[in-house]
Amino acid sequence: MSRPPGRKQENYKISRELFVLTYGALVAQLCKDYEKDEDVNTCLDRMGYGIGIRLIDDFLAHSAVKKCRSYSETADMIAQVAFKMYLGVTPSVSCSSAAGNEFSLILDKNPLVDFVEELPAERASLCYCNLLCGVIRGALEMVHLAAEVTFLQDRLKGDAVTEIGITFLRKAEDRKHKRN
Repeated sequence: MSRPPGRKQENYKISRELFVLTYGALVAQLCKDYEKDEDVNTCLDRMGYGIGIRLIDDFLAHSAVKKCRSYSETADMIAQVAFKMYLGVTPSVSCSSAAGNEFSLILDKNPLVDFVEELPAERASLCYCNLLCGVIRGALEMVHLAAEVTFLQDRLKGDAVTEIGITFLRKAEDRKHKRN
């Protein structure tokens, strides 16, 4: 079907609560489908990766950001613009390596766990929000930045904060291309 000329496409936003509840139902179904937490974690990461490789286009189109010149600028952009834009929170960023390629995003409040009190004892190794790691990794890969993204701390596992670690896999000078 085509739209009549002159009619703008309407943007629909779902409520944050609906998204969080839907995400919770997805994780619960994956826990029923897979016996091992590692399989659920892998599935969530794969799903997030698929979302990330598509989400980067929306991010670049709607954020009007300029090209980041360093890994620290990239980490700040993820925290201050992307997280704020899509999840409504702004994690703090800390650099955890002398080489400047390892960063932590520290969330005081994780909106994906609004309706989750704690993980069941039999699911102790479940990384409930592993989708976020896949989203970040997929989006970074689409802008030619290979990265390893993992949860370092998780409030659902009793930690004080939720911390996502990002390790950029190439040195900054490896990103420069020589032109002949």
